[in-house]
Amino acid sequence: MSPSSQPDGFEHVATDAQVRDLVGRLARHPFVAFDTEFVSEHTYRSQLCLVQVAAPGILAVIDTLAARDLEPFWRLLAEPGRTTVVHAGREEMGFILHAIQARPHRLFDVQVGAGLVDHDFPSGYASLVRRFLDLPTNKGETRTDWRRRPLSQAQLDYALDDVRHLERLWRKIAARLENLGRTSWMEEEMATWQDDVEESFVRKRWRRVSGLSGLTRRELAVARELWHWRDTVAEQRDMPPKRVLRDDLLVELAKRRNADPSDISAIRGMQRSDLRHILGGIADAIRRGLELPDEECPGGERFRAPPAQLAMLGQFMATALAGACRQMQLAPALVGTASDMRDLLAWKLGYHHGDRDPLLASGWRARVVGPIVDDLLAGRAALRIGDLRSHDPLVIERFDAAPGGERGGPAPGEEARGRGASRPAHRPPSRHSQSGPDRDFPRRPPES
Repeated sequence: MSPSSQPDGFEHVATDAQVRDLVGRLARHPFVAFDTEFVSEHTYRSQLCLVQVAAPGILAVIDTLAARDLEPFWRLLAEPGRTTVVHAGREEMGFILHAIQARPHRLFDVQVGAGLVDHDFPSGYASLVRRFLDLPTNKGETRTDWRRRPLSQAQLDYALDDVRHLERLWRKIAARLENLGRTSWMEEEMATWQDDVEESFVRKRWRRVSGLSGLTRRELAVARELWHWRDTVAEQRDMPPKRVLRDDLLVELAKRRNADPSDISAIRGMQRSDLRHILGGIADAIRRGLELPDEECPGGERFRAPPAQLAMLGQFMATALAGACRQMQLAPALVGTASDMRDLLAWKLGYHHGDRDPLLASGWRARVVGPIVDDLLAGRAALRIGDLRSHDPLVIERFDAAPGGERGGPAPGEEARGRGASRPAHRPPSRHSQSGPDRDFPRRPPES
């Protein structure tokens, strides 16, 4: 049975046979663009309601509440040699991983690609279509409950708009990446991004519970056990974990370190009738955390804290770096945050204790950020105020000696802009006042 054709040229796929037929035709093309509509508020995992697909000569909507077997489609995306194009594809990655435990062979997220050639990240789909293609998009139906049937023509049009322009966006952004010499950056970024997304879906991330800061090791052990208990119950009941037990209640239970069911039920917020039926599970989880040997409790690492001024310096340098990124047609938010900058400084000064290098110390980011940070820390460059009317008033100025004894100018990409560009710059501090890392920040002492 072939998919039903609609008046405006798209296909409505509503049976497993139609899915297989669609996949057979998609297999002739080296790329597939797709998007999804889902509802995530009521279930443990996001409930997939619609898949929109585009390829040359193909524009289709798969009703996933009617056609249940999507494995042929997911496996098509994992086939060698095929590029999958998405926008902000975190949930799409999750659906693929859960269905077939595999990644798309080659993934291109236009949101990420745009951040590598433009100053804005993360950008919505409509914003990218306007900026790169100068086209309008459908702005309606943002609050649609995609589980309800039948879907109106307006809802289908809105959903299809999310894939209608993906091919053109992909080609436009890919060409810009190629012109800037950043194609390898995109490949590297997508590999890292998929690693992070896969880890977030597969690994149990109990430390994301809000309110854990300040807990003792024992309290963290209790919180971890409660998190695992909550996650198991939520999956069994197919409901959001926080609907089983809110984060604030989980943390309060960890702080109290009391496994007595009567005392647990006396805590404000624990009087819900459904919680009374699972008090035993809560008490058992608390007891497991309390009985865990001290050496197995989380958070027991004893690290020497970095100097307090590192936070201020990290914020200051991140602000200056943001200006440099914009000059280089890079989105500062994609390159890194002030927290990432603090991590980098701590790493360079011997205070970083993570199990992996900081974000800004690896890959293409290290090549962009590393020379700037090294020069600033070593006193070979300084930050100064350039044009106060500029969006980026902080300028990174090099101290390399120029012919004739003149000072070097601003770092590449950091030239002053606007009407104040010709004003005399503030005189940078003398070399005697330059502070390298060894002058102002005591390095972490060697391990004894």
